[in-house]
Amino acid sequence: MPSSYRNFRQSVPWLILSLEAVFIALFNIWFPYDGELIKSYPAFQDVNHMMIFGFGFYLMFLKRLIEAAMSMTAVVISTGAVLGKANPVQLILMTVLELIVFSMSRWMNVTFLQVTDSISMMHVHLFGAYFGLAFSSCFSEPSPRTDKNARTPKSDLLSMLGTVFLWVFWPSFNSVLSDSKWRAIYNTYFGLAVSAVTAFALSVLTTKDGKFRMSHIHSAVLAGGVAVGYAAHSIKYPWIAMVLGLLASVIAILGSYCSQRCLNPPLKLHDTSGVHFTFGMPAVLGALAQVVLLIIKNWNNLSSLGYLVMIQVGAFCLTISVALLTGLIAGLILNLRLFKTIPVSKYFEDQFYWEFPHLAVGF
Repeated sequence: MPSSYRNFRQSVPWLILSLEAVFIALFNIWFPYDGELIKSYPAFQDVNHMMIFGFGFYLMFLKRLIEAAMSMTAVVISTGAVLGKANPVQLILMTVLELIVFSMSRWMNVTFLQVTDSISMMHVHLFGAYFGLAFSSCFSEPSPRTDKNARTPKSDLLSMLGTVFLWVFWPSFNSVLSDSKWRAIYNTYFGLAVSAVTAFALSVLTTKDGKFRMSHIHSAVLAGGVAVGYAAHSIKYPWIAMVLGLLASVIAILGSYCSQRCLNPPLKLHDTSGVHFTFGMPAVLGALAQVVLLIIKNWNNLSSLGYLVMIQVGAFCLTISVALLTGLIAGLILNLRLFKTIPVSKYFEDQFYWEFPHLAVGF
């Protein structure tokens, strides 16, 4: 039995069981049942559909439990940046660390900056993308000649299935903590619809052969939902949500070219699933749009306008700074020899951790 296999077998199961025991103890202390369980179950169900079916293919009963499920979005986004390069132990520990840090970041935003719950939760895409990029920067780059992570028609089809699930349930995600649920739902749908149409148009215009490219569709059709999320509850006119959806789609597609050609090579950064231009850049656009809309809304109240703007800008800067700093620290720690980092030659190989009968001898 190889030593690497023994290390995997001796570490991963016990780590999972230990964390499960901790969660059981925490639920025993802090999560009793109450009368809100049945009322908020549909929203909890929609968020879980997004997480399991949407993000799964793409890569309330209590309010705090809904927020916990939504917080997992940050982890899934970050995982997309290191997919195929991190081992199970690193991913499990990254999940625990990121959830703790994101919760602390939200707590600071809500407590000290008085940011609302809905706005602080919409930072989840921003936090997940830049935590993942900082974490990924600590891993060695894969060889440019490798084709192990190349797209196939089957993987594109499954990824598109996940994209459809996310597209359908994204309005529930953006509205679940909002006071103006109907407005958040409609604005999100308008933004998603326009970003989807723009994605197909720009894909044809930007490819050499003038054909649709699946990678463009995967990222850009969801960009509108990310960008609109910050201000979905406060946008009063549909055309504003539609313009945001269009701009987000443009940023996602053009950002993919800029990231892969101009940004990633100098920084020696490898973003496996393109989380930077799928979630990071549209989230930055959404945060800026929310500040602009806040200025327009309070233009006649100049005495408090500066304070309101500084609060939102401060929350944005705090979130992205904490994400980058803690992602980098987590990446440096989890790349120590203790955690058995995967060698570059073994990137994007699943045979070590999963059983594949068709690869067995004599199959």
